[in-house]
Amino acid sequence: MNYVDYIVILVYIIGFLFLGRLFKDSKTSKDYFLGGKSFGWFPLSLSTAATQLSAISFISAPAFVGLKEGGGMMWLTYEFAVPLAMLFLMVFLIPPMYKANVVSVYEFLEKRFSSSTRILLSLVFQISRAFGTSVMVYTVALILTSVMNIPMWQTIAIIGIVTLIYSYQGGMKAVVYGDVIQMLILMLGIVICFVVGLSELGGWEVFTAQVDPARLEAVNFQSMGLEKGDEFGFWPMLIGGLFLYTSYYGTDQSQVQRLFSAQDMGTVKSTLLCNGLMRFPITLTYCIMGLIIGTLVTTQADFRALIPADKPDLMVPIFIREYLPHGVIGILLVAILSAAMSSLSSAINSLSAASVEDFFNRDKNLSDEKYMQYSRYAALFWGVVCIVLAFFTGDIAKTVIEAINKIGSVFYGPILATFIAAIAIKRVNAIGANVGLLTGVAVNVYLWLFVPEVFWFWWNAIGAVVTLVVGIIVSLLLGGKPDGDKSNQVLQFSWHYDPIKSTLLIVFFILIVLISINIPNLI
Repeated sequence: MNYVDYIVILVYIIGFLFLGRLFKDSKTSKDYFLGGKSFGWFPLSLSTAATQLSAISFISAPAFVGLKEGGGMMWLTYEFAVPLAMLFLMVFLIPPMYKANVVSVYEFLEKRFSSSTRILLSLVFQISRAFGTSVMVYTVALILTSVMNIPMWQTIAIIGIVTLIYSYQGGMKAVVYGDVIQMLILMLGIVICFVVGLSELGGWEVFTAQVDPARLEAVNFQSMGLEKGDEFGFWPMLIGGLFLYTSYYGTDQSQVQRLFSAQDMGTVKSTLLCNGLMRFPITLTYCIMGLIIGTLVTTQADFRALIPADKPDLMVPIFIREYLPHGVIGILLVAILSAAMSSLSSAINSLSAASVEDFFNRDKNLSDEKYMQYSRYAALFWGVVCIVLAFFTGDIAKTVIEAINKIGSVFYGPILATFIAAIAIKRVNAIGANVGLLTGVAVNVYLWLFVPEVFWFWWNAIGAVVTLVVGIIVSLLLGGKPDGDKSNQVLQFSWHYDPIKSTLLIVFFILIVLISINIPNLI
């Protein structure tokens, strides 16, 4: 890096500090946490995509596809369930929650069941999201430190403090519009790496001639994820992924809060449609980028020698350092920082929303002035917590990242089942819902500890089914009646079917599966 790269980074930092100032006049909860419900589908879609396209995705996914042992285009199978999950959210899960006019998604459960259900799930979200976000910040800082000669503490400080300041000041508007900018920068970074890597190889024909054919295989219909090391099979990735993504996008505060910020239900549906259509092309692009750079590694011994055998994740950062000109290095470094800051800003805002709504304002008795004080204090608190935890994550990061993914799958299925029961199964009462939730989680923990042959993607489906079955049985044994007048909070469930958007998502699902199957013939 030289002074040109530092100027690029400095301009980026100043720009985001200004962004926070631009939106600092929030006065109510709907302003600070929901952006005044003023967002259209386009910024919300880019914001959601930016949060998903994290720094880990930009760095680790291409390394998995292009360099890691046992890796390849099978990474695409992570995307198969996304269009179907968006369809389920659009026609079933999100409409009644949006109409409930809540800030915290967990408040919806108190309206239907009890405060204990709300507090339990909110606590799980806050602890897991803070810890997972700190690991992400640490991992990005570690990688940048390894290749860019930037001290660890400076990297964490840049990511953490700048994000905290603009999130603290501007609330959800700063988060969403910051995500839009960060998404555009990140996509620019992917395209630059794609084009430069292809040029270094000598063009597309040289790449297709030299790429490892084994890495082009994306779909495996034989693997069922029921044997140790048996992963990335079509059915576990599709079925388990459907439960995982439906829960993540539909019941996780960090994601649902964006949908609650939409202008109206039509905007919500358009956002879900766009997200269902947008993710696969982006993922396909950075996967091919990983193939290109990975092929460059295998054909150029000098490049290969720079990447430690036990740290394939350094492939992309080292490529940036060695093959790109100054100024462009700064842009790509900003792209990595953008991805990390997008995830962190989303976490800070959603954590503070959950804290204030689920613990300090459950009775809706805070004045607007007091509410904004609590909200900004909570944003400051969670920002500091995530930054401090990032310093202490240490060398266990790689193990923790894997563990966090598994922890998410322990809870996502049961949480989704609880929301489904709240919306559509009137006979399930609070005790049944809580017992079902705890049983579903316990079964998944048992699978984790004692049945390692079951691929963790399956836990999402297994936990959901167990939660629903146990919840219904316990409620029937206790009389099967909802709790008092809370039964009206089912909100007269009905399907919200949109024939055009639904058909588009189903057709797109079929299309991405066909594309993935034919990757060896298309590349």
